[in-house]
Amino acid sequence: MYYYSHGAGSSQAPAADPARHRRPQRSIRRLAHNDQVNDLLPFRTLLTPEGRALLDEVRDTRPDDELAVATRLRRTHPAGLVSAALGQARLRQRAAAKFGAADAGRMFFTPDGVEQSTRTSVAAYRAARLREAGVRSVADLCCGVGGDAIAFARAGIRVLAVDRDPLTAEVARANAAALGLDELIEVREADVTGVDTSGWDAVFVDPARRGSRGRLFDPEAYSPPLSWAVGAAATARTAVLKVAPGIPHEAVPERAEAEWISDGGEVKEAVLWFGTGAPGAVRATLLPGPRTLLGRGLPNPEVRPVGRYLYEPDGAVIRAHLVAEVAAELDGGLIDPTIAYVTADGLRATPYATSYEITDQLHFNIKKLKALLREREVGTLTVKKRGSAVEPEELRRKVRPQGPNAATVFLTRVAGTPTMLLGTPAPATGGPT
Repeated sequence: MYYYSHGAGSSQAPAADPARHRRPQRSIRRLAHNDQVNDLLPFRTLLTPEGRALLDEVRDTRPDDELAVATRLRRTHPAGLVSAALGQARLRQRAAAKFGAADAGRMFFTPDGVEQSTRTSVAAYRAARLREAGVRSVADLCCGVGGDAIAFARAGIRVLAVDRDPLTAEVARANAAALGLDELIEVREADVTGVDTSGWDAVFVDPARRGSRGRLFDPEAYSPPLSWAVGAAATARTAVLKVAPGIPHEAVPERAEAEWISDGGEVKEAVLWFGTGAPGAVRATLLPGPRTLLGRGLPNPEVRPVGRYLYEPDGAVIRAHLVAEVAAELDGGLIDPTIAYVTADGLRATPYATSYEITDQLHFNIKKLKALLREREVGTLTVKKRGSAVEPEELRRKVRPQGPNAATVFLTRVAGTPTMLLGTPAPATGGPT
């Protein structure tokens, strides 16, 4: 296989023993003034008239000014409320990248909620797909701060949003109210493994994929485990399971459709769909758009010498193992059987890969590359790597590019040989819009 060298979820945090699904201890996040941000009672004070007014006052506080602002506000407000407001202001600023400034400025967050919640564009795409499938109600299990529930409700879908963490459930409830969606979203604090979903058209499960040591790569280490989520999917007419993009293809159930989603060229998640009428199907979806590439079960592309153009497939295409579909579309081949770069002699439009015109091919030799860059007066050097141990910053330090021109260098392998390919972005070829 040629997939590869290339370099989530809810706040239902994983328990010490995932199979038993115990409630973990929440980590404590502190501001410079050492008060807890992640605490239920201080959060509730933010929902009072005084708390909301204070949130408006500290909305644009910069981190460097936080201590001075806290000192001033504590003269007229309780210290705990000031800490909660400043902590929430910081979280809202971070959340703007995912939710947009308008929504983030009205919503409430936890540190884990900002980190693990779904980007609005991805959640909206998934909600639209459910709506088109005829879903009118969904049980959102492991709902986190409510990002997916909000997208479902805005698509006109009634939602039962469930999370076992008291603070997270409270935040999700506050968010539904803040965005005027509380008539469509019912928030319930409960362990998802005990929730009856039989009265709902669809089930959406977003298990926690982070533990105390970081990301979890074994689907059975999710909380709840993937096997439980698959069992829950079997009880619904339609089900959607959000999983890590790196999930092994062999871990995907045979009756599921697997979809990998990227947004702006960055892979965001993988989704397992049940009840879509396409068991075993594989697709890569690129946002904005959406643009969707369906797998056709093509064999691995042949390996060819480097042609005039090099195509870098989107990360979702690579994760979905659909490079062969892109190569067929481009009448191209691979530069190496283990590297997901496609080469072709012609320039063709595709939304599923970025194209570059290759000007030079060198065996890996930093001195020769440095001399070539000096000759071409390249001062802006973009370094991409796939199948190379060299770090981009290390290479830049060694070649010290200078000059008015720009170029891209690919550190990779060509037919097994460490190689440097120098080129420039080709004219627009129909990328994501």
